[in-house]
Amino acid sequence: MKAAGKVLLAVVAIGIVYLGVTAVQVWLTSRHDDPRHAQAIVVMGAAQYDGRPSPDLAARLAQAYRLWAAGYAPLVVVTGYKEPGDRYTEAQAGAAWLGARGVPEADEIEVGGSDSWSNLADAASALHDRGLDEVLVVTDGFHEDRSLAIATDVGLVASPVPATASPITGWSALPYFVKETVGVALGRIIGFRSLHALGSARRTRWWKGRRGAAGSANLDGRPFGGGVIGNTAGSGPVIGGSSPPPRARHRVGAPFRAAPPGGAAAPFVDDAVPSAIG
Repeated sequence: MKAAGKVLLAVVAIGIVYLGVTAVQVWLTSRHDDPRHAQAIVVMGAAQYDGRPSPDLAARLAQAYRLWAAGYAPLVVVTGYKEPGDRYTEAQAGAAWLGARGVPEADEIEVGGSDSWSNLADAASALHDRGLDEVLVVTDGFHEDRSLAIATDVGLVASPVPATASPITGWSALPYFVKETVGVALGRIIGFRSLHALGSARRTRWWKGRRGAAGSANLDGRPFGGGVIGNTAGSGPVIGGSSPPPRARHRVGAPFRAAPPGGAAAPFVDDAVPSAIG
């Protein structure tokens, strides 16, 4: 029994040290800003509200815009599908935000993905089809370490460029650092693809349970809209309404959807972070 207790203590100690080292690495990566010339900029998905980028997504888009405008890369890849009940994907919202600021459609690629793995896997597939693999990954600093690890797994050569205008700062970022530390630690052990599979199964069970409980109720009233908690900074309340839809376009990895009746509306312009573009 004493021997078993010592082994257990040793395992616990190793686990604590492992998590501690991983936490330091996640924190150091969050502070590493490495803009360099690349073939594309990949914007990790975050919540959107009926076509309006959330403040977190807008900060990431603003960072990508600055990189594109400065000539660091000729293409911007916007990522992210939509949650059940949403009308627009995160990628659509991102593409419209960039288009409203002068980024031509030829310089944008829209892909899907419901979490970090599928965001980057879809981006890698679209870029590899074009013979490209060198990218700048734009996301929140706390999310960079895991994103870079996944990018390597899917065959991308990635450099981090954290979103400097992210609204998640200070103590409010602590829970996300903890979550990312656990995610990186587990991903290194079981593989990030396996971690993605576990997360996908969990989300599927959650939505099935919710649909079963709600019956035929309208899911648009759920507390989360756009964005995937396991992928980004989470979501806020759905903002119903009146904002014009993003431009209709073909999305890599998703079926084509035609423009809404009456023709395509003008891209939504989010003025919530005008200083982010400088």
